[in-house]
Amino acid sequence: MSDRLYFRQLLSGRDFAVGDPVATQMVNFAYLIGDREAREAVVVDPAYAVGDLLDVLAADDMRLTGVLATHHHPDHVGGSMMGFTLAGLPELLARESVPVHVNRDETEWVQRVTGVSATDLTGHDHDDVVEVGAIPIRLLHTPGHTPGSQCFLVDGRLVAGDTLFLEGCGRTDFPGGDAEAMYHSLRWLAELPGDPVVYPGHQYSAAPSASLSSVKENNFVYRPRNLDEWHTLFGG
Repeated sequence: MSDRLYFRQLLSGRDFAVGDPVATQMVNFAYLIGDREAREAVVVDPAYAVGDLLDVLAADDMRLTGVLATHHHPDHVGGSMMGFTLAGLPELLARESVPVHVNRDETEWVQRVTGVSATDLTGHDHDDVVEVGAIPIRLLHTPGHTPGSQCFLVDGRLVAGDTLFLEGCGRTDFPGGDAEAMYHSLRWLAELPGDPVVYPGHQYSAAPSASLSSVKENNFVYRPRNLDEWHTLFGG
């Protein structure tokens, strides 16, 4: 599958939304995942300058067939944040009528933040698979940062959103956050077979990606040995 897989990691403020101060400060990653032979691709977490992301696809001769959303926060899907209104799903859907794949537990949150309609969203359960051409993408429900946070597993790559960073994990003190759920999600990801490469939702570390085994060895979120130790370090 590797020869057929189209996979691009794009950093906000550098690879798209260049000159946007919010995008530059937030250092979000967006991802393009697709099938080189079918020329089809999905975009993960389009925000800030969706036209830039579509331009990258066009330059690569790829056609957008869908969106994968890790969670509802505006720096990932658009909406109001820090007094700014960020472009995202509404602007993308105005240009390309494609399904937006979200976890079922995140559907209402995405609607509330972005204003898109329920018919724009396709709700999924844990372990559902979205196929892009002949490329299967496994959807993993990993609550904690938000109720319906999800990660995506494709051909030895784990697109982890704000669930797992190379250093740290997503905050759990925002609305819908749950520290105990985050603990269990991180432990579940740690058991994924095959040592996938972790691609996070933000560049909060020097490296843009790392193997899961390296993240488990070096990331402090894997130091607590049980839930009690987790609560001691990260609160309840």
